[in-house]
Amino acid sequence: MRIINKILEIAKQNLTNLSGWHTKRKIVVFESDDWGATRMYDKDAYKYLLNKGYPVDNCPYNRNDRIESNEDVSVLAETLLKYKDQFNHPAKFTLNNIVANPDFDKIKASDFQEYHYETFQTTLSRYEDADQVVDLLQEGIQKELFQPQLHGREHINVELWLKRLQAKEQRFLDAFEQKMYTVTGSGKVSGRRDNLDTYGSFETKGKYHDYSKNIRESQELFFKAWGFNSQTFIAPCYVWHPNLEQILVENKIKGIQGTHVQRVPLQTGFQVKKKYHFTGQINALKQVYLNRNVMFEPAENPQVDVVNEALKQINLAFKYNKPAIISSHRLNYIGGLNYKNRTENIKKLDILLMAITKQWKHVEFMSSDQLINLINK
Repeated sequence: MRIINKILEIAKQNLTNLSGWHTKRKIVVFESDDWGATRMYDKDAYKYLLNKGYPVDNCPYNRNDRIESNEDVSVLAETLLKYKDQFNHPAKFTLNNIVANPDFDKIKASDFQEYHYETFQTTLSRYEDADQVVDLLQEGIQKELFQPQLHGREHINVELWLKRLQAKEQRFLDAFEQKMYTVTGSGKVSGRRDNLDTYGSFETKGKYHDYSKNIRESQELFFKAWGFNSQTFIAPCYVWHPNLEQILVENKIKGIQGTHVQRVPLQTGFQVKKKYHFTGQINALKQVYLNRNVMFEPAENPQVDVVNEALKQINLAFKYNKPAIISSHRLNYIGGLNYKNRTENIKKLDILLMAITKQWKHVEFMSSDQLINLINK
């Protein structure tokens, strides 16, 4: 069975790179999701939920992912600065930004009948070790290390979350008391069934969600934070209905990040249908899709030689004359809950970047919006 799965995985990787836009240039794009979002609130919340019997120690996001600290950003920036491409540009991360988090006090005051949010900057201000994060990110933008792009207003399916809180589902009430909107139930990795698929409805407007308002406010908050509009968007959990794309284009989104599979929500429960994409594919609104074809997620797969696997996938992308678009979530670079998580994974990133710059002398580091603009030319 393992051999069959390996063969299927290799076939999938080859098929992923067959169609779409091609170039002989050795382009590398790192796409990193979840910056600005809360996940596990702090170490005390982790201990509380573990003692309550929730398997938070089994989920890498519950175990390791917290809002970014000053040190997290500084260490990542220092690592990227060490490596330059053929044009002397440093290695670069597209930081996909969640621009708001729940205002738990206001939501509780409404007895879970109303949703309220605060900006991610306000959330950062609640942490003593995160008081310089925005300034450090701005510095990284100036040095061409970081390029924020839009991941959504919040990383929450608001409609689902409020209904669960109103129904007094204990798991989510316990998480709420720790200023959290999700906690793993039974699976190894908490996901869309745990309130995380922000745009997980086939309708653009419901009792507790209005996607037109959500995306408009997302772009406005993004502009206030960074001084420019996001040109690309990545849907949390890769779940969105095609009707969201009209709303995105109305808000100046030219490109859509994702994997080769879009999960299209259906009317019933968590059912989805799969829609396939490739890098350079253009929809009827003239938006360009980007397809992540390299995985570098060491925190999710500590037992795997992720550096060599990523190098193989980059080599395969270049073999097909495709850009290497690397998925690497914020989770991998956070040390606020587990110091070793950041130190060990930063070492692996360092090794990967060293290998890339040595193996491909003509490499070019780009952000997602730069790649979209290149494809559009």
